[in-house]
Parts: sequence; C-alpha cells; structure tokens
Amino acid sequence: MSFLDHLEELRWHVVRSVAAIFICMILAFVFTGWIFDHIIFAPGKVDFITFQWLCRLGETFGLNGICVKEIPMKIQSRFLMGQFSMQLMSSFVIGLIVAFPYVVWELWRFISPGLYVREKKGSRGAVLAISGLFLLGIAFGYFILSPMTIAFLANYSISNMISNEFDITSYVSTITALVFGSGLLFQLPVVVYFLTKIGIVTPAFMRQYRKHAVVAILIIGAIITPSPDPLSQSLISIPLYILYEISIFISAIELRRKNKRDMEYEIEEARQKSSET
Repeated sequence: MSFLDHLEELRWHVVRSVAAIFICMILAFVFTGWIFDHIIFAPGKVDFITFQWLCRLGETFGLNGICVKEIPMKIQSRFLMGQFSMQLMSSFVIGLIVAFPYVVWELWRFISPGLYVREKKGSRGAVLAISGLFLLGIAFGYFILSPMTIAFLANYSISNMISNEFDITSYVSTITALVFGSGLLFQLPVVVYFLTKIGIVTPAFMRQYRKHAVVAILIIGAIITPSPDPLSQSLISIPLYILYEISIFISAIELRRKNKRDMEYEIEEARQKSSET
C-alpha cells in the first residue's frame, strides 16, 4: 500500500473508533441521572461497597478506626454552566472507558497487517491484555482510590467553622483524574513488554534503575492524586511499584523468549546457507 492508502485505511479505523465513543457518550448522556446517582456520587456515600468491606474488615480484626461512618460533605454547583459541562465531561469519559477495548481492537487491526508472522505470534493477546489492564486500573481507581480520597478529604477539617461543600466541577474532575489515570498507569506491563520486544528495555536495566523508578512513581502518585495527603499518594504509588516489579518479571520472560527465537532464526539461516553451498 502507498502512503496515501495507509492514511485512508487509518482514517476509517479512526472514524469507527470515534463513532463507538460517540455512541457510548450519547447513551451515557441519556442516562445521566442514574449514572450520577449510582456511579459518580456512589463513592461519596457511606453505603458504598468499599466502605462496607472496610467496616466488616474492622469488625473481624478489631480495627474500628478503618470503618468510615460519616462523609460530611455537600456537592454544589457554583457556576452557571457547571452541571451541564460536567454532564458532557462525564458522558465523554464514560463513553471513552466503555469503548476503549473496541478502540484498541481497531488500532490493532491497523497495525497487525504490517507485522511479520513471528511478530504477530509474539503479540497474541495484546488487545486482551491492554483492555484487561485498563479495566483493572479503572476498577482500582473507582473502588479503592476514589472512595478513600473522598473519605479523607470530606472528613479533613482545620476548624469547626469550616464546612466541606465541594463544587461539582471539582468533584467530577477528581473522580475522572483518579479513575482514568489509574487505567492508563496500569498499562505499564504492556509498555515494558513491547519495549523489551524491540530491545529498548531489559530486566537488568530496570533492576539497575529501580531506585530512580521509585522516585518517579512517588512523583507520578503526587501528580495524579489531587489531594496532598500521603494516604492517597500511597494508594496509587504502592500498586504502581508492584506493577513495576511485575514488569521486570515480564521483561525477563520476554527477553529469554527473544533470545531463543533469535538463536533459532540464526540456526535456521545457517542451515539454509549450508544447504545452498
């Protein structure tokens, strides 16, 4: 295919991806009331499933301090376009999350025809892995990071004279950053896998710069979490570090496979040359 043919092919993949996001966005926009009451505002209620688990855990092990019994906050809209803009923003984010596996599949359909046979074999399950890690990150951000952050900030007070009344734009933006940011950060093992595949990253390199990675992870945790509290930063930094260690393990496995494939290819090439002579 020529360069223009590739652009034409890419255009249709992009059009289908955007159409999928737009359709999911429209559906989210139509059911906005239910979504806000049962999904977006849910982590800010004491009957949220995460808080129920914490209370049961506290009762089992005698840790009453981890049970969240009150979230003293109110959500208000202080801007004329506040509620409408947040409805659009939340609908777009939900549409993007729901359509993400399809978007990744469309991207893979565009890339895969240009790969060699052994590259395709080595990349089997890429769409499933990317989508699965993304959804796992979304679940972590929604069920762990968001409710813990909201509970901490809602109960945080420097004076009894101050009441926590958060603007809807601040609340939705915080939830979006935590949930969507977690979904993207959970792609680390996939990124390391492909970087190892093309020879940019090795497990030895990742082990050598482990301390630097820890500092970078702490910085990323501080950037993603809108609140400056150490609890929220730890909640994102600890899983990221675990993902980093998993990525080292994945990199080591892929490097061994890569070396084995290269050796088999060299042996086969030597056999062909000997047979020709």
